[in-house]
Amino acid sequence: MDLLTTAEVAEYLRLKERKIYDLVSQGEIPYARVTGKLVFPRQAIDLWVMQHLEGDQAGTANTPPVYAGSSDPLLDWALREAGTDLAQLCNGSGDGVVRLLDGRAQVAGIHTINSRTGQFNDPAHCRLGGMRDLVMVRWARRTQGLVLPAGNPLGIRGIEDLKRTDLCICQRQPGAGAQALLLYLMDRAGLHLPPSPRPGHIALDEDAVAIEISSGQADCGLAIEAAARRHGLDFIPLIDEPLDLAMKRRDYFEPPMQRLIAFTHTDRFRDYAAGMRGYDLSECGKVLFNA
Repeated sequence: MDLLTTAEVAEYLRLKERKIYDLVSQGEIPYARVTGKLVFPRQAIDLWVMQHLEGDQAGTANTPPVYAGSSDPLLDWALREAGTDLAQLCNGSGDGVVRLLDGRAQVAGIHTINSRTGQFNDPAHCRLGGMRDLVMVRWARRTQGLVLPAGNPLGIRGIEDLKRTDLCICQRQPGAGAQALLLYLMDRAGLHLPPSPRPGHIALDEDAVAIEISSGQADCGLAIEAAARRHGLDFIPLIDEPLDLAMKRRDYFEPPMQRLIAFTHTDRFRDYAAGMRGYDLSECGKVLFNA
């Protein structure tokens, strides 16, 4: 991430340093504190300038303070600890996109794979290509894999073993990024897709997959490594995927997102994240797409 000092951002914006300090104290400009010093992510500054050029403030108050989309243990914790005041409706990536487009969420978390290309989170494929004010921010890369009972009593070695007819595979709801990924991985391995789960027999988030397996209701399922480890379950890594945050440009500058981004620069966040498994946070906060 390209970080500017106070003097550098003042020169970049052709303002006096005193004005930069005034903007910081008023909460008007995106910034972070690293070891007590002010730093300014260049991409965030560019977006801030564009927002003020466009004057696109109308309608912000009408968007409810909601995070929708994919569930993630680290993000769930950070949204609360950062004081974002965002309610969380984690019903899968597809639901998050619908709520974002309908104006029922400020932020949507998505990890949607294109089964033809193997690429993740392409705006056009995610039905977000028509948002002219779309901004997408990287949260993390996560390790997805097979979650298994402790000790792996059935001796499952990889995705190819899902062809066994004696396995009960825990599945996610239609529209969930993890369900699409499971079907993609099975299809790529030449396996028949599992039958759709019966109503009431699907897991609605990462932790629910782990609970189904630890309770003996299912033999395996696809989830992130962090969910498996914190429930004491075995895990076979299969693929690394990005979890990205999509929003309207104006909502990037609202307090919820700015508090979240600032929190990711703190020692508290880094220490907590270091205790979890299966995350790559090297691009956390990076602006990936700016319509």
